[in-house]
This record gives sequence, C-alpha cells and structure tokens, in this order.
Amino acid sequence: MDLFADLNLRDKETDQQKPKIYSVVELSREIRFLLEKNFRSISIAGEISNYTNSSSGHIYFTLKDESAQIRCVIWQSNAQNLSFIPKSGIKVLITGRLSLYEKSGQYQINVDSIRPEGYGELQLAFDRLKQKLHAEGLFDESLKIGLPEFPQTIGIVTSPTGAAIHDIITTARRRMPSVELVLRPAKVQGVGAAEDIVRAVGEFREWGHADVLIIGRGGGSLEDLWAFNEEIVARAIFECETPVVSAVGHEVDFTIADFVSDVRAATPTAAAELVTPDLDEISKRLSLLKYSLESGVRDHIENLRGRLVAIQNHYAFRQPENLIGQHRQFTDELERRLAQNLTHRYQLSRQKLVSIAVHLNSLNPRNTLKRGYALVHQESRLVQNAKSFKSGEPTKIEFFDGDITLK
Repeated sequence: MDLFADLNLRDKETDQQKPKIYSVVELSREIRFLLEKNFRSISIAGEISNYTNSSSGHIYFTLKDESAQIRCVIWQSNAQNLSFIPKSGIKVLITGRLSLYEKSGQYQINVDSIRPEGYGELQLAFDRLKQKLHAEGLFDESLKIGLPEFPQTIGIVTSPTGAAIHDIITTARRRMPSVELVLRPAKVQGVGAAEDIVRAVGEFREWGHADVLIIGRGGGSLEDLWAFNEEIVARAIFECETPVVSAVGHEVDFTIADFVSDVRAATPTAAAELVTPDLDEISKRLSLLKYSLESGVRDHIENLRGRLVAIQNHYAFRQPENLIGQHRQFTDELERRLAQNLTHRYQLSRQKLVSIAVHLNSLNPRNTLKRGYALVHQESRLVQNAKSFKSGEPTKIEFFDGDITLK
C-alpha cells in the first residue's frame, strides 16, 4: 500500500472517533428543539412573581411554588385577549409550550392561556364575551337611549311566576297607576331561556307600542343567571330601538345584559322606579310650577300697572293744551326761519344775477363803438384789417347808433 494512502486512511479513522464539537448557539438550538418537540402543550399551576408588562405589549413573570420557579412570557398577540389582568402574588393555572431563550440559556414557558386557580369555566366565558362585545362597541355610552319621562306602556320580559314580576307590578302601580304594563312571559333559566328572551324582545320590537322594556329576573348563582350572559341576548338588546332596562338579580349581580342595556337597574324594584315617575313627586313639582306661574303673572301685572300709572302721570297727559301750544310755537318758529332762509337765498340769487348782467354788458361790443370805433362788414363778414378789404365791394359801416352802406 502506498504510504500516503495509508496515512490518509488512518486520519479518516481518527476523525470518526472524535466527538462532535457544538457551538453555544447550536447546542442551545438543539435543546430548544427538543423542549418544544416534547413539551408542546403543558399545564402548570403556581404563584406569579416579578410580573412585568412591557411597552411592547409582552408580559413577563416568574411562576413559582415552594421549591422551584420557571420564567414565563405571554406574547402581545395573546396578552390582548386575556380575560383578566394577572398580577404578582396570585395563584394561576397556565397552559403553554416549553421553550428555551437562547440568549440567556434559560428555559421558559410561552403561555397560551392563563386563569386564576379555581376560576370557573362559566366565569371565563363571561369575561371573554364581555371583552369581545366591549371591543365591538356594544357598551358604548353614546349609543344608549334615554328613558321616557312619562311612559304610557311598559313592556316586561320575565317569568310570570317569579318575585321579579310581583315587585315590578307593585312598584309601578304605586308610583303611576295609569301606566299600562304588558308582560311577555319568558323562560329566564335553563335550556332554551336565552332563545325565549330573544323572541320576547323581537315580539315587542314588532309590536312597537311599548315606550320602554324591562328585562330581568330575581337573583341567583352565575349558572342561574346565565341566560342573560348569552351573546344572542346581548345582541337582541343592543339592536332594540326601544330603550331597555336590565333588572337581573340583586344589586351585586352583574350580567352581560346589564352592560349592553340602555340602563342597568340593581333590582327589578329599582327598574320599576326608574321607568315610572312618582305621582307624589309630580304633584310637588306641579304645585311648585303653579306657584311660580302665579307669582310670575302677579309680578307681570304689577309691572304693567306701574307702567300705566307712570304714563297717566306723564306731563303730556297732565298739560295737553300746553304741549300742543309748544308744538304750535315750534311750528311758527320753523315757518319764520324758513321764510328768512328763502328771502336770503332770493337776495343772494338777485345779486348774483345783477353781477352777471354787468359783466356781460361790459363785454358788449356796442359799448366800444360809443368811443368812436366802427365795424366794417363786406359780404356778411367782418373786415378785421386793411389787407382783407376789397375795393369796389359793397361795404357796411356799423356805428353805435346805426350803420351806413357804401356801394
């Protein structure tokens, strides 16, 4: 065998026996691939610490228990869809993917979802729908409709057998007996309740005679009130042209219907009070208006009476002949001043005319002829110099007192 070939063969065998040398980034990347491949979706419970909300929208925190801790990150795309606001010190259950942050060499969890430990599925669904509808503008205060001050017909959507309808009727009849109450019985709990509420709202919309709607029921658990947290109920209330008062549960209970309605009442009784004016209060207001009106009329009459007395006592009414005499005297004065002005103007005009006549007379050529001058005419023309005189032509010589003709 060739010596050089033998040496090359030995070098290849030696290279195959050497271990592979990784760069730091290569090893970190291999570890990250292994972690992400084998821990694609994990759930882990722990307590949040070192919570940081960055300006980029990403959220960083540490999840710890009594013996260990792990870094976590919620990317901005997931952070904007959180159903609650995390903070340090609360215990949570997170779901995500295990990964490695190559720059620091630390493994971390990329969080896909997070919720407080023990947080119910219904509460999560409530938070998600509330956030969704709020983003769409269904809670916008500028879109809410004001309640009528004196409704004639009140539509009610609730159970016909619950305490809510009894409270509404009792309160409305006490405050405003003349108001018409129209009940559309509806299922307010259990399967099909949300759909029945939507149908009830639609029927009132089609009827079109209700001035305001009360939609509600008595208190209960989150599950009991869930029909009023359904998206179809929220959208039906939002699309209703008639103002809607939500009266679901007790004062501490909040539903999606409360946020999307035009007015939220703490209880069904409070709803009836909101939509009906109190007759006693109206009576007091009317009495106050009556007093204000009568007082205003009296003050106005007294003011007019005072003005009438002032007019009656005016000098013009006490001495009418003297006033007329003064006007006559003023008229005579105006007449005298007018005559003086006319005379003055006439004299000025006459003097101006005489001055013009004297000036014209001074320009009269006959006045010059009186001083011994004469005008020589030939063929109807004035002979102004000897050169223009034609011998043998008929000539007329004009003197101041007459003329002669030479032939």
